Amino acid sequence: MVNIGDVARMAGVSRSTASYALSGKRPTSPDVQARVAAAVQELGYTPNAGARALATAQTRVIGLLAQFYEDEFAPAMLQYILAVSNTARELGYDVLLVTEESGVQALRRITDSRMVDGIVLLNVAEDDQRLPVLRDAAQPGALVGLPGDCTGVDVFDLSFEEAGRLMVDHLADLGHRDVLLVSQPEHVIERGGAYVWRLQNAAVAAAAERGVRLLTTFASTHQPEVGAELHGLLDAHPEVTGLLVHNEAAVAALPSVMHARGMEAPRDLSVIGRYSDEFARTFSLPYSSVESAADLLGAMAVRHVVRRIEVAAARDEPYVVELVAPRLVDRGSTGVPPHVVPAAGA
Repeated sequence: MVNIGDVARMAGVSRSTASYALSGKRPTSPDVQARVAAAVQELGYTPNAGARALATAQTRVIGLLAQFYEDEFAPAMLQYILAVSNTARELGYDVLLVTEESGVQALRRITDSRMVDGIVLLNVAEDDQRLPVLRDAAQPGALVGLPGDCTGVDVFDLSFEEAGRLMVDHLADLGHRDVLLVSQPEHVIERGGAYVWRLQNAAVAAAAERGVRLLTTFASTHQPEVGAELHGLLDAHPEVTGLLVHNEAAVAALPSVMHARGMEAPRDLSVIGRYSDEFARTFSLPYSSVESAADLLGAMAVRHVVRRIEVAAARDEPYVVELVAPRLVDRGSTGVPPHVVPAAGA
């Protein structure tokens, strides 16, 4: 196994000089830094994480706490995990993915043992039991998701309220007056998934303001149940001309459902989902959508945590709550409802 002595010999410097060039704990000349870097590259040297932690009191590891719930669509969660891990790697950090059922115990274990330098929490609930532990931890942390109480934590999330209004306004502007909103399973809300009702409540309010009759319902996240549920909903509500889908499993099943019914968007039904562009490519989804911004939110959380780790002055900066404005990605799946004749020139 390659060690720091091997690097030093190839670079023509002492072990201590090679170590200083890598750690930055003492100044070294640009020539020495270049030679050491070249030796590291050629030899494939990787600093020992345990030794580095003892020397610097840092592990260069970000703890990522996430859960794969049976009632949520796993591919959607993976978008956030990928964003966190990619950004951490870009900044020179590894990621410790923790998926234990007891997030409280897991968070306390990895923070008390100093296994990580910082924390990112996913699956944030309205009354998240992990937050007291995070507030008391020595390491900085950030949330992807908005809790009920943001005190003492950095928070990054999509503005689901604006997303709900945007979806309704877009269809209302096209002349739709009968719209159906399909959300995540109801027990996601019961578990504390506030993002579901945040979007739904805003959509209901926007519909009332625009004179739109908005029907709201919940759907499964498993096949074949969700496909059968979509068929049942479309059978029960033939008057609906617009469909809003805040359920990734449902929107992934929708193309086959519409094909089986001989329906096309927007000819027969205008459709808007809420998911990432990467999710749309993965499932070849042809529907316009509000971008979930999973990649942006994951990157924002990691960059903020790393800033608090590495910049002394940042550790005492005020905590932030940043809600990303929704963006509608037009894939041509919305239009005027079938019974409305477009105005001349439209």
